Amino acid sequence: VSGRRWRNNQDSRSAPRCFVIRKSLCYEDGSRMNVEFVHERSSLAALAMPTVIVMTLVLVVSVLFHTWMLSRRYVKLGNMIPGPRAYPLIGNANMLLGKSHDEIMKRAIELSFVYGSVTRGWLGYHLVVFLTEPADIELILNSYVHLTKSNEYRFFKPWLGDGLLISSGDKWKSHRKLIAPAFHQNVLKTFIDVFNDNSLAVVERMRKEVGKVFDVHDYMSEVTVDILLETAMGSNRTGENKEGFDYAMAVMKMCDILHSRQIKIHLRMDPIFNMTKTKKEQERLLGIIHGLTRKVVKQKKELFEKNLAEGKLPSPSLSEIIGKKEESSKVEEPAVISQGSMLRDDLDAIDENDIGEKRRLAFLDLMIETAKTGADLSDEEIKEEVDTIMFEGHDTTAAGSSFVLCLLGIHQDIQDRVYKEIKQIFGDSKRKATFNDTMEMKYLERVIFETLRMYPPVPAIARKLTQEVRLASHDYVVPSGTTVVIGTYKLHRREDIYPNPDVFNPDN
Repeated sequence: VSGRRWRNNQDSRSAPRCFVIRKSLCYEDGSRMNVEFVHERSSLAALAMPTVIVMTLVLVVSVLFHTWMLSRRYVKLGNMIPGPRAYPLIGNANMLLGKSHDEIMKRAIELSFVYGSVTRGWLGYHLVVFLTEPADIELILNSYVHLTKSNEYRFFKPWLGDGLLISSGDKWKSHRKLIAPAFHQNVLKTFIDVFNDNSLAVVERMRKEVGKVFDVHDYMSEVTVDILLETAMGSNRTGENKEGFDYAMAVMKMCDILHSRQIKIHLRMDPIFNMTKTKKEQERLLGIIHGLTRKVVKQKKELFEKNLAEGKLPSPSLSEIIGKKEESSKVEEPAVISQGSMLRDDLDAIDENDIGEKRRLAFLDLMIETAKTGADLSDEEIKEEVDTIMFEGHDTTAAGSSFVLCLLGIHQDIQDRVYKEIKQIFGDSKRKATFNDTMEMKYLERVIFETLRMYPPVPAIARKLTQEVRLASHDYVVPSGTTVVIGTYKLHRREDIYPNPDVFNPDN
């Protein structure tokens, strides 16, 4: 057998010698391995390498081509929708530069008059479509598909995590289903005394402003946080409870920061925002907010488990509260009632004082109970939902209440009618209001509804489409990836729906 011999440079006596031959690789120690397989494998690898490269290139080119086609279709479909002229790179972003929140709102409304109920705009290469046609809005909001929140909601992420406001898809559906029972009217009735006490307190604080010009929102923001601390967390804000006071102040200041990020162009950009003092202030405020929420969640959970271990079962349970049968004779007719009927159901005859004496559970307590009775909710998820309720409940309620009071101050005749209605219910009595009393405040209810129509606390809602949508009102196809903005402010002022839409009229 012929072959070539290699020797190790080291001592041949200590190093094994090997020979490469035509068919085998032989060692002097007698071990042996077949090299035919090695040669064949090397040949196959050599042949396969070009194939892998070609397939990779084909895949990359296919992806790029597909992306280009989608992008081309995205731009084509977007430009078929009427809107202002867009410029390279910036699109219509120039229309927002240096503008305040009010100016941006006015500009958006002006564009809707020029281009109609479906208007498009480009922020760089990102398409934004504004809708004010009821049929189109129904198509989006009634869908179980278009639940993805727009990128605008990312500003809330550090505070709210994946709470109900931010989450999408299956998580949003499951959490909404778990949380909904906590807002049943029978649960809300248990807090009627909280609403009464805090309302009376804010009225006393406002007495010093009689005859002066002042910002009522400051007072409404403060009292709303006070109510939410009790109803959502089972805590309070007093001079003795410094944690509760600091928390309330932090919530109000965080809302201001979020509003600033939404309307100030430079603060919208994370790299710039992260270098500002506002970012440091946000971190400080979130430390206070998250610190107290986690602490209260931990304490409430430990108390629940302790009571459960000792056999002190919660009574009545959440399901018992919302399922309680009619017991009171105060309400004689659960008949269909005007516009306010949406606020009633067959459980409204229940005596709120009956439940309140037995048990009043904050939103946090209800979430812990829900988690302990089979629902898949972690401590972090409970915290996120409590934080979400604190933000959403405070921001919108404070704004809506402020609008109501301002409009009543402007329209003295309407204020007189509201006062007359309240006088008919209470007479000269100084007693506190009951839930049933509120159901008799029909005109006040219309005042609130008309206020929300003219000045909705949330003037726009945004969704990010994950699939194409053909609009109902026009022959437009809105491509996937588009941010759809539902203009509630403009929708509520459509002349074809509301006669004299810019006139405040509770009988409208």
